[in-house]
Amino acid sequence: MAKKNDRFLALRFPEFRFLVGASFLFNTALMMQEVIIGYEMYKITGDPLAIGLIGLAQAAPFIGLSLIGGHFADILSKKKVIVASLLGIICCSLALHFAAKELSGGDGSLALQLIIYAVVFLTGTFLAFYSPTIQALRPFLVPRYAYENAATWGSATWQVGVIIGPGISGFIYNWVGFANTILVAVALMGVALLLWTGVKDRKIENPESGNAWLKIKEGLRFVKKKKMLLHSITLDLFSVLFGGVVAILPVFAEDVLHVGAQGLGILRAAPAVGAMFSLLIISNISLMKNAWRTLLLYVAGFGVATLVFALSKNFYLSVAALFLTGAFDAVSMVIRSTILQLIVPDEMRGRVSAVNGIFISASNELGAFESGLAASLVGAVPSVVLGGVASLAIVGFVFFKTKELLGVDLREEV
Repeated sequence: MAKKNDRFLALRFPEFRFLVGASFLFNTALMMQEVIIGYEMYKITGDPLAIGLIGLAQAAPFIGLSLIGGHFADILSKKKVIVASLLGIICCSLALHFAAKELSGGDGSLALQLIIYAVVFLTGTFLAFYSPTIQALRPFLVPRYAYENAATWGSATWQVGVIIGPGISGFIYNWVGFANTILVAVALMGVALLLWTGVKDRKIENPESGNAWLKIKEGLRFVKKKKMLLHSITLDLFSVLFGGVVAILPVFAEDVLHVGAQGLGILRAAPAVGAMFSLLIISNISLMKNAWRTLLLYVAGFGVATLVFALSKNFYLSVAALFLTGAFDAVSMVIRSTILQLIVPDEMRGRVSAVNGIFISASNELGAFESGLAASLVGAVPSVVLGGVASLAIVGFVFFKTKELLGVDLREEV
């Protein structure tokens, strides 16, 4: 029992440390790139829909190819899939750097927009293989009793990247410009690639043979059969799909709060700071006794905080509301991640992680498109108000559909 209450339990395994270090650097770079691409696109076009289309451009290949990526994660060398995908993303970012240097401003703006969409599309393609594979690999690096702690630290290091990436992106952008900020992101990805050399290869011994499509369908059936897994994924999908505001933060920074690129970096980092605050508190606490009740309460809190942000005209109140969205979302993220690790058998982790990743991408990238479209049609503030209300409605619906799960004690699964 002492082991389970060790705050640093998962970090005592060297390969897990390499994984979270690489993930931190990669997420920092990806978030930097995401923020400045959205800001640059809004500067070029002045249209929130253009930002939403960036999310759609990344989501389309990710959703279309993730199931295949998950299948490969179950039958191929996990490390090689991750390294190849990361190399592909680095090449995409380098291409954007050189294009931005040549085309920024004046007559090149339309060409640069098209290249941005193409690069984002290709990045989404590589992420379709990277994301399910890294999720499938993580449970192999720690013992079962450390899964919840590993989920907490995995979320924590991801959130640190989400804090630092957007937080420094605005300052670097103002200092060296769009093209060179992309180059900084490439350098961070390169260091992440080096860290992967410290992780041994993992693949399932004697993977089951059979038709690839049938194996993919098997993963889909597994998710459908496990009610807690299905509804936890569904809850995340719809709450973030309608309640997420990250994609249109450039609109709030420029037109509502009037704080510019540096203010945008603070706004973008605020949810991750809130998430880190929550994760530090819960790193030595198990959430598994009343996991489902806790999950529903925190997703409801996310919806309320979203409404506060939508109605705020004060920069500091807006930052506080975003802080709370991150704090609430972090707890739900740990619970969902632990459920995923506890319930799924080793030979199916890639495929089920791919299904989970599709829902996450739909909530994030399609949510970005939905936010941009709604902001373009009805305005930024009304669109976020409607999103917050929709998030609360989803929580109510899931509560009535899953009352029997409220008393489930997941500690028995460890």
